[in-house]
Amino acid sequence: MVKTVFKADHVGSLLRTEAIKEARKAYAEGKLDKVSLKQVEDEEIEKLVQKEIEVGLKSITDGEFRRSWWHLDFLAGLHGVELFETEYISNFKGAKTKNQAIKVVDKIDFSGHEMVDHFTFLKEAVEKYGDGSQVAKFSIPSPNMLFTRIQGDEYYNGDDEQFFQDTVAAYQKAIQAFYDAGCRYLQLDDTSWIDFVSDERIEAVVEKNQMSVDDIIEKRVQCLNEAIAKKPSDMLITMHICRGNFRSTYITSGGYNHISDAIFAKLKVDGLFLEYDDDRSGDFTPLEGFTRDNQTVVLGLLTSKFPDLEDPEKIKARIKEASQSIPLANLALSPQCGFASTEEGNKLTEEEQWNKIRHLVEIAENVW
Repeated sequence: MVKTVFKADHVGSLLRTEAIKEARKAYAEGKLDKVSLKQVEDEEIEKLVQKEIEVGLKSITDGEFRRSWWHLDFLAGLHGVELFETEYISNFKGAKTKNQAIKVVDKIDFSGHEMVDHFTFLKEAVEKYGDGSQVAKFSIPSPNMLFTRIQGDEYYNGDDEQFFQDTVAAYQKAIQAFYDAGCRYLQLDDTSWIDFVSDERIEAVVEKNQMSVDDIIEKRVQCLNEAIAKKPSDMLITMHICRGNFRSTYITSGGYNHISDAIFAKLKVDGLFLEYDDDRSGDFTPLEGFTRDNQTVVLGLLTSKFPDLEDPEKIKARIKEASQSIPLANLALSPQCGFASTEEGNKLTEEEQWNKIRHLVEIAENVW
């Protein structure tokens, strides 16, 4: 049983190996069949699991090696959701993603998902190569990423309440399916919260939704809380928030001031992964909203965007500063985001990635 978030944790995605990149490219070009692709993915994920254990991580992921996107692959696997090519232009600073998005074409539901099988393979690999102290961790997008980020609706015709209820029900089924497969550590990634980090974004989301900012925030809290309401008591569920992560770029800047009450006092997750690797995330003032003794706040003080290793003394000083608002026992350390939120990955090498993770583990061991 996973009782709490590990002191040295990570968001989940890792740089794709050359073997993965080559196999997925060959599959996309019709030069490799799905069975052969899976074989390569299986082999590379087993190697990855061994590497994660070697560098000292306790939460072990599959690096999202079978995905193109951190979110779209899962969402498009839900009943009623389709991936499509769009004219959407990337919002990332100085970089452009693939023009893909999701649309709703039928009633949202969960009727099985290949990622449950992906988790099963990961769990078996962790059990095979670990010593019993490691846990298989799996990340999926938050239900808010479906409810607030669709690019088309061909089914609900503006009936947001039914769309909301069906999304919640589908996620309740999904969470139970992962639990039944043995998952005890699930992370919900949710970038919808960046709608509230700056006045400009708040104005835009209020205009789009024709609701007050407080009502919009409350609806997103409700969406996530209801989705996890039926989770088994021995399942750890955390949430990760960041401001975008693609090819070492970002979408926006701003602190947590507008959402601190919502995420600390109202969200019923067991842990919060918060981006804090540079000034774009604001200061630690919002941490004063922390209220739950059984919740862990994971400070994303190291960056996954660049290879330079942070000064450990400066990281320790920032942890000490944060502990003025949140007890040290309720804090943990991680990179601000994954190393490859999409298959393209950030601009550093695999060796630099592992050096960064070793650095993370060493600092956490020294602090805690």
